[in-house]
Amino acid sequence: MSEWPANWADLIRGVGCGMCTGGRPESDQFGVRVFTGRWGDAYLQRADVQRGYTIVIWRGRHVTEPTELDQAEAAGYWSEVHLVAGALISHYQPLKMNYETLGNSLPHLHTHLLPRYQADPRPGRPFPLPDPATVGLIPEGQLLAEAAAIRSRIGHSVA
Repeated sequence: MSEWPANWADLIRGVGCGMCTGGRPESDQFGVRVFTGRWGDAYLQRADVQRGYTIVIWRGRHVTEPTELDQAEAAGYWSEVHLVAGALISHYQPLKMNYETLGNSLPHLHTHLLPRYQADPRPGRPFPLPDPATVGLIPEGQLLAEAAAIRSRIGHSVA
């Protein structure tokens, strides 16, 4: 992306926001849901970017920044991010977990959870997220097995 999208002002307001209109599917073209919470849903990503790469998506009204949440919403959202990250750490045993709340291409509150490993493309630096369209997909059987393992580590799902 070399410039902000022409419809950026609309996206900020939630008009045409794919995370709002997409609902809460069990799976979609991007990932498989591993957690259903009161405040967010977590999706293990299909793109073979990094083992355990998961995105937690805010599921309340459309907001672009964590500062738009009231105290109870913020506590709930970050508690669920914490729960999912803990399950990922327990399952994948990374050296470090990165938490990235960006929204530069889709301005809807969501947090990328990126485990970092010994064989890392940029140790000590932010993870170089490639365009998911340029990388392969995790084989479906492997993705579903990993999703099941993460769900079992979370231990519950709150509707």
